[in-house]
Amino acid sequence: MNREVLNVVAGKFLDVLKGKTVFPPPIWMMRQAGRYLPEYRETRKQAGGFLDLCYDPDLAVEVTLQPIRRFGFDAAILFSDILVVPHALGRDLRFEEGAGPLMTPILERDIDGLDGSSFHERLAPVYEAVRRLRHELPAETALIGFCGAPWTIATYMVAGRGTPDQAPARLFGYRSPEAFARLLDVIAAWSAEYLIRQIETGVDAVQIFDSWAGILDEASFDRWCVRPVAEIVRRVKKKHPQVPIIGFPKGAGALLSGYRQATGVTALGLDWTVPLEHARRLQKEGAVQGNLDPLRLVAGGRALSEGVEAILRVLGSGPLIFNLGHGITPDTPLEHVEAMIRQVRDARA
Repeated sequence: MNREVLNVVAGKFLDVLKGKTVFPPPIWMMRQAGRYLPEYRETRKQAGGFLDLCYDPDLAVEVTLQPIRRFGFDAAILFSDILVVPHALGRDLRFEEGAGPLMTPILERDIDGLDGSSFHERLAPVYEAVRRLRHELPAETALIGFCGAPWTIATYMVAGRGTPDQAPARLFGYRSPEAFARLLDVIAAWSAEYLIRQIETGVDAVQIFDSWAGILDEASFDRWCVRPVAEIVRRVKKKHPQVPIIGFPKGAGALLSGYRQATGVTALGLDWTVPLEHARRLQKEGAVQGNLDPLRLVAGGRALSEGVEAILRVLGSGPLIFNLGHGITPDTPLEHVEAMIRQVRDARA
């Protein structure tokens, strides 16, 4: 295969986002700071609640650094949560064990009352964590900031919790399209401000998580996923045109084909259901990220090695950031993570 083999780690992650082919590819994992790590579980106990952990710069820095110390990933991702954005707009938010995030469902009459007057003040601890991380991280390790996509954020705001098919948000959009559009506009505007501030305090790249993109039909995907993300990208690039933006519309399938052009994102994050040949076609337009099934990592052994090998074989000839197709699960054995990293980094062109 025609690959550019680099022997240095520095800049690998950002080089790929610029469209360069680097082999072996840089590697990080979504949710790499999390419950599969014993050190994370200990830190979580110190924090008390999950939001306390997100809003304590000392602890947020610590858990962000833990997987870097243990595994030496090529990128760290800021430890936080996508729902800090509606929380900073005055919506209530709590996390309950076994139930996940819980909010008071937003009503149409509440949308114009979303209050951004203290937005950056409420998120000051997050920005402080970014500042400290940029100082603490090795120079060769990229720092990724992030936000949730407006559609995914709206699903939680409308339902007040996660639901299997996001029916509450879909019905809200169908029955009250103008009000739903206003909600998405507000989320997009403040999410862009959030990413801009993260960039200005030290992140090297940002990712937009659209975890529920795959639940929508084609017209709704365009209206509720593509257009709001395009507005975030437009606003961020107006201020910081050089900063790469990764879009991760999980489950988008065939609709991924026009997503990069329509939104303006730099790179495409791919979930594990995306066929590798389709991923290779998408890679001709720029960098792709992914897309190992997280359960292959849980299983280990042959299932893991075959999954890693297939991705490297098919996508290693182009700009690739090796990652999972979604977040690592809490039951993942540490030795399987080590085996995955070793296989990626020992790969030969």
